[in-house]
Amino acid sequence: MGLLRGVARTAAVAGTATAVSNRVSRRQSTRWAAQKQQQAAAQQEVPEQRATVGAPPRDDFDEKLDRLEKLGQLRTSGVLTEEEFQAQKATILTG
Repeated sequence: MGLLRGVARTAAVAGTATAVSNRVSRRQSTRWAAQKQQQAAAQQEVPEQRATVGAPPRDDFDEKLDRLEKLGQLRTSGVLTEEEFQAQKATILTG
């Protein structure tokens, strides 16, 4: 009886550890994907700015609004936490 109980306990612990490990891995990969997406967006903005040198200047308000909308979509989709969203929002509004 004791051996069966020990095996059952080991199986429960191993199953819990696997579930927690998988959850952490998913959470990390989601955050890394969000960071890569933000970096890619930042890299795309630089060439666009160079391309518009001869064009009339774009309204700064419109640019901030676009960035805030994208940021809101990332929060809504679960890529960003509320704290990350607020930090990025503050950066956009003060920059």
